[in-house]
Amino acid sequence: MKTFIRATEVWVPGPDGSVLELAAGAYGEAVRFGVQSQGVRFAYGKGLPGRCWQEGRPIVLRQFENSYFQRTEAAHADGLTCGIALPIFAGDFLTAVLVIFCGDDDEHAGAIELWHNAPPSVDMLLADGYYGRTGDTFETVARQVSLRRGSGLPGLSWQRGGPVFMADLGRGSGFLRADSAQRVGINRGFAFPCSGRGKDTWIMAFLSALGTPLVRRFEIWEPDQDSTASPPRLLRSGGFCEQTGMLADPLPGLGLDAGHGSIGQVALTGRPALSEKLADEPVVGTETAALGLTLMVAVPVINAGKLGSVVVWYF
Repeated sequence: MKTFIRATEVWVPGPDGSVLELAAGAYGEAVRFGVQSQGVRFAYGKGLPGRCWQEGRPIVLRQFENSYFQRTEAAHADGLTCGIALPIFAGDFLTAVLVIFCGDDDEHAGAIELWHNAPPSVDMLLADGYYGRTGDTFETVARQVSLRRGSGLPGLSWQRGGPVFMADLGRGSGFLRADSAQRVGINRGFAFPCSGRGKDTWIMAFLSALGTPLVRRFEIWEPDQDSTASPPRLLRSGGFCEQTGMLADPLPGLGLDAGHGSIGQVALTGRPALSEKLADEPVVGTETAALGLTLMVAVPVINAGKLGSVVVWYF
């Protein structure tokens, strides 16, 4: 099953804080792009990671040509068509930049949207988005929509201050663009708040098409409210797998301590983590490896300076 997301990188400040260095990368079939990325460093404002650092907000780079992107030829050679950069901040200090690369063709599509609210406005508007080659109508509708807290998928994530997942975006789901989504084959969606400087709110929404899911499995892990540890242990609060459907709640007491496995490392460090050795991961390893999944991406969702949840994707 080919996913819309094709490659992922984690960039972190170097020892002197002047450049971003590659901490981890998972490239799947984009082998040449992965090779070219080794040893690359990005100064403030340079390349997609550096521009994200400079602007202090998420970025959707819809195309690489005639832009500040620095690895265009290698990206195109491996079928990568779009880049998304998500900064992770601890206060005003950048801890990491997560970069996601997508690819599509005439038969495969999906959508990634960036929604923005700037106080004192009460509306959230589409800041940018990537819709593949088959989503022109869906994009047109999205650019005409304004959302309030609790309205639509991004508005629900804004209201809750955390991730929201919808397994079926059909009528009755609360997704305001259900008709246009069905016309282009988009059926699932998840959204979560992203870090940024200042008081603006940024929500990233990932929408999966029938033939090209964004990822093969999605989980939400949240701090255990009964945990006395600091940082607290994590419990899985929800999720969906394209192979098995909705994920059942874990057994009572089944969780991950901070620092334990890749998901626990995210809780401890506040940085995204990648793992290509799923069989070695505690709690989730046996099940995900048995399903043939080969990559985990764990992303912290920071709320008011504290870890609100960890979003985990599997490929």
